[in-house]
Amino acid sequence: MELRGVRGATVATGNTKTAIIEATRELLEKLVEANGICAEDVASAFFSTTRDLNAEYPAIAARQLGWTDAALMCMHEMDVPHGLARCVRILIHWNTDKPANQIKHVYIRGAEKLRPDRIQEG
Repeated sequence: MELRGVRGATVATGNTKTAIIEATRELLEKLVEANGICAEDVASAFFSTTRDLNAEYPAIAARQLGWTDAALMCMHEMDVPHGLARCVRILIHWNTDKPANQIKHVYIRGAEKLRPDRIQEG
Protein backbone atom coordinates (compact mmCIF):
# COMPACT_ATOMS: atom_id res chain seq x y z
CA MET A 1 0.00 0.00 0.00
CA GLU A 2 1.22 3.49 -0.85
CA LEU A 3 0.57 6.84 0.80
CA ARG A 4 -1.14 9.14 -1.71
CA GLY A 5 -2.17 12.78 -1.56
CA VAL A 6 -5.73 13.70 -2.43
CA ARG A 7 -6.49 17.37 -2.96
CA GLY A 8 -9.64 19.41 -3.13
CA ALA A 9 -11.01 22.89 -2.63
CA THR A 10 -14.33 24.61 -2.18
CA VAL A 11 -15.76 28.02 -1.31
CA ALA A 12 -17.86 28.69 1.79
CA THR A 13 -20.88 30.95 1.46
CA GLY A 14 -19.74 33.06 4.41
CA ASN A 15 -17.63 33.24 7.55
CA THR A 16 -19.98 31.33 9.81
CA LYS A 17 -19.62 28.01 11.61
CA THR A 18 -22.43 26.53 9.55
CA ALA A 19 -21.08 27.73 6.20
CA ILE A 20 -17.55 26.47 6.86
CA ILE A 21 -18.67 23.05 8.10
CA GLU A 22 -21.24 22.66 5.31
CA ALA A 23 -18.75 23.49 2.54
CA THR A 24 -16.06 21.25 4.05
CA ARG A 25 -18.44 18.35 4.59
CA GLU A 26 -19.69 18.54 0.99
CA LEU A 27 -16.11 18.53 -0.32
CA LEU A 28 -15.07 15.62 1.91
CA GLU A 29 -18.10 13.59 0.83
CA LYS A 30 -17.26 14.19 -2.83
CA LEU A 31 -13.59 13.24 -2.29
CA VAL A 32 -14.64 10.04 -0.49
CA GLU A 33 -17.15 9.13 -3.20
CA ALA A 34 -14.79 9.89 -6.10
CA ASN A 35 -11.94 7.83 -4.67
CA GLY A 36 -13.55 5.18 -2.46
CA ILE A 37 -11.78 6.51 0.64
CA CYS A 38 -12.41 4.67 3.93
CA ALA A 39 -11.85 6.61 7.15
CA GLU A 40 -9.55 3.91 8.54
CA ASP A 41 -7.19 4.36 5.57
CA VAL A 42 -6.73 8.10 6.14
CA ALA A 43 -3.38 8.79 7.83
CA SER A 44 -3.84 12.55 8.12
CA ALA A 45 -5.40 15.59 6.53
CA PHE A 46 -4.52 19.25 6.33
CA PHE A 47 -7.32 21.80 6.09
CA SER A 48 -6.54 25.35 5.13
CA THR A 49 -8.74 28.39 4.83
CA THR A 50 -8.20 31.84 3.48
CA ARG A 51 -7.87 34.44 6.25
CA ASP A 52 -11.46 35.58 5.75
CA LEU A 53 -12.66 32.25 7.23
CA ASN A 54 -12.07 31.92 10.96
CA ALA A 55 -15.47 31.20 12.51
CA GLU A 56 -14.79 27.44 12.82
CA TYR A 57 -12.20 24.74 12.24
CA PRO A 58 -13.01 22.94 8.96
CA ALA A 59 -11.60 19.66 10.36
CA ILE A 60 -14.73 19.39 12.53
CA ALA A 61 -16.55 18.23 9.39
CA ALA A 62 -14.15 15.27 9.12
CA ARG A 63 -14.67 14.36 12.76
CA GLN A 64 -18.45 14.48 12.18
CA LEU A 65 -17.96 12.02 9.30
CA GLY A 66 -16.19 9.57 11.61
CA TRP A 67 -12.56 10.43 10.96
CA THR A 68 -11.71 9.95 14.63
CA ASP A 69 -8.30 8.26 14.29
CA ALA A 70 -6.73 10.40 11.57
CA ALA A 71 -4.41 13.26 12.47
CA LEU A 72 -6.11 16.49 11.37
CA MET A 73 -4.66 19.98 11.24
CA CYS A 74 -6.12 23.37 10.30
CA MET A 75 -4.22 26.44 9.13
CA HIS A 76 -4.55 29.57 7.01
CA GLU A 77 -3.43 29.80 3.40
CA MET A 78 -1.01 32.42 2.19
CA ASP A 79 -2.70 35.80 1.78
CA VAL A 80 -2.15 36.18 -1.97
CA PRO A 81 -3.75 39.36 -3.40
CA HIS A 82 -5.34 37.56 -6.37
CA GLY A 83 -6.39 34.49 -4.33
CA LEU A 84 -9.87 33.02 -4.12
CA ALA A 85 -11.95 34.40 -1.22
CA ARG A 86 -13.61 32.18 1.44
CA CYS A 87 -11.71 29.15 0.17
CA VAL A 88 -11.29 25.87 2.06
CA ARG A 89 -8.57 23.54 0.79
CA ILE A 90 -7.94 19.95 1.85
CA LEU A 91 -4.93 17.67 1.45
CA ILE A 92 -5.66 14.09 2.55
CA HIS A 93 -2.84 11.59 3.11
CA TRP A 94 -4.46 8.29 2.14
CA ASN A 95 -3.13 4.74 2.30
CA THR A 96 -4.26 3.06 -0.91
CA ASP A 97 -3.32 0.61 -3.63
CA LYS A 98 -4.47 3.06 -6.32
CA PRO A 99 -1.73 4.47 -8.53
CA ALA A 100 -1.24 8.25 -8.37
CA ASN A 101 -2.72 8.76 -11.85
CA GLN A 102 -6.05 7.28 -10.67
CA ILE A 103 -6.52 9.67 -7.74
CA LYS A 104 -9.42 12.06 -8.33
CA HIS A 105 -8.95 15.56 -6.95
CA VAL A 106 -12.16 17.55 -6.44
CA TYR A 107 -12.70 21.31 -6.89
CA ILE A 108 -16.23 22.67 -6.40
CA ARG A 109 -18.28 25.83 -5.68
CA GLY A 110 -16.09 28.13 -7.72
CA ALA A 111 -12.78 26.58 -6.68
CA GLU A 112 -12.56 24.92 -10.10
CA LYS A 113 -10.63 27.97 -11.28
CA LEU A 114 -7.74 26.94 -9.01
CA ARG A 115 -7.10 23.77 -11.02
CA PRO A 116 -9.00 23.76 -14.34
CA ASP A 117 -6.87 20.77 -15.36
CA ARG A 118 -8.51 18.71 -12.59
CA ILE A 119 -12.15 19.30 -13.54
CA GLN A 120 -14.02 15.98 -13.65
CA GLU A 121 -16.46 15.48 -16.52
CA GLY A 122 -19.97 14.30 -15.72
